[in-house]
Amino acid sequence: MGYNAFALIYRPGSHTACEDLARAIAFIHEHADELEVSTENYSLWGGSAGARMAAWLGTYGTASFGEKSYPKPAAVIMQYTGLSEVTGNEPPTYNCVGTSDGIANYRTMQSRINGIKVNGTDAEIEIFDGLPHGFGLGTGTVAEGWINNAVAFWQKQI
Repeated sequence: MGYNAFALIYRPGSHTACEDLARAIAFIHEHADELEVSTENYSLWGGSAGARMAAWLGTYGTASFGEKSYPKPAAVIMQYTGLSEVTGNEPPTYNCVGTSDGIANYRTMQSRINGIKVNGTDAEIEIFDGLPHGFGLGTGTVAEGWINNAVAFWQKQI
């Protein structure tokens, strides 16, 4: 789709994983010219535990995880995670999850999205009937095309 993307291999543990993501964000900002990327209106994407990390960095910022303060993402894109907390400081957030997810209940995600909206921040959720945890791109399933909807949501924020 013409966007640059970086995948992060992170250490186990919620806080250390978030430190790793904060460091990655810092690295990309510090080396944007060398990497030939723009850091303006970037988004954070993640599935399962990675979605929690993206949400926490979007909400609390890089300084909360040991880096200097960098701009927050224009959007957070989350797949199938059971994160329920809403602080009122979330960036615009897109979520997708399946109704047969035994790890991340779709009702928890629906409640979180509703909480974000109540605070006046744009948020959307797609709930896919019958899909389990870890459907990825959704190719060949009812979720096929979710990534286009997520990109459209992000574009709407910028």
